[in-house]
Amino acid sequence: MAPLAEIGLLLYPGAQLGAVHGLSDLFSVANLLMTRRLADAAPRIRVSHWRGREDGGGAARVFDTDPGAPGEPDFIIMPPAVIAPITAEEAAPLADWLRERHARGATLASVCAGAFLLGETGLLEGRAATTHWFYANDFAERFPAVRMDADKLVIDDGDLITAGGLMAWTDLGLRLVDRLLGPTAMLETARFLLVDPPGREQRHYSAFSPRLRHGDAAILKVQHWLQASGGRDATLDAMARKAGLEPRTFLRRFQKATGLKPTAYCQHLRVGKAREMLETTTRSVDQIAWDVGYADPGAFRRVFLKVTGLGPRAYRQRFGLLAVREAAPPEEA
Repeated sequence: MAPLAEIGLLLYPGAQLGAVHGLSDLFSVANLLMTRRLADAAPRIRVSHWRGREDGGGAARVFDTDPGAPGEPDFIIMPPAVIAPITAEEAAPLADWLRERHARGATLASVCAGAFLLGETGLLEGRAATTHWFYANDFAERFPAVRMDADKLVIDDGDLITAGGLMAWTDLGLRLVDRLLGPTAMLETARFLLVDPPGREQRHYSAFSPRLRHGDAAILKVQHWLQASGGRDATLDAMARKAGLEPRTFLRRFQKATGLKPTAYCQHLRVGKAREMLETTTRSVDQIAWDVGYADPGAFRRVFLKVTGLGPRAYRQRFGLLAVREAAPPEEA
């Protein structure tokens, strides 16, 4: 059976090989457990390693669990650095290659100081990101247009994912297993490896994972814009202009590429950001509604219930941090 998706691990100068091999083993364990449970019907993850070319022309495969198979990575992970973050000069050729992969639909992810290589792509500008607390100030000085949030262990922004601590590759790896193989596979993998599953993956309601590998460049451009802006000011006319298409043509192509109408897509995007705030902050539901672009809190509650199956208050009680649940003021669901 062909693999469900390919995850590429980038061996940039100074990358921590322990994390590269650990992630490779984690995905292999997930595949093994899926095969034992579902036999020939089991989906699986293809794993590859990539190293920068000596001539500076991007990166080439140096390891592949499916050698000779066609395709390119759906996800590219930049692991931690062993001693110090990559320099801008070292990063330049790889940053170009990463931007090209992202433009073709790949999701980019970093761990710890790997965020510096992701930062050099320019794709994080205006977006939230995390890295190891030790490097947070250096990152903020080097990339002032990025909203650094070193308090977060993982920030999953759809097409860009950043993980903080040196060992946060386990959290990132489990998050990707959850995305690709589902929560049961994620929990089985965590149990097998004797590591704690990340809290967000234990929810009963999956995070929004947009389709990005559909091959429609005009629609992908709009998706990247929506992800960066949080879906604000995302009128049909604005999205069609961004795509360079007539509204009727845009609607047809957007639904074909993403599986959702633009309105539903933006609702999922906003609810995803609201979930994060409900899980990790004490902000009121009304404040969160405003933050994610809803002027009417009642409309936000209805959309949240439709997407997740829970009201915002019930969601916070079930999935919020203990301190958040204790501190949150009572309010209507």
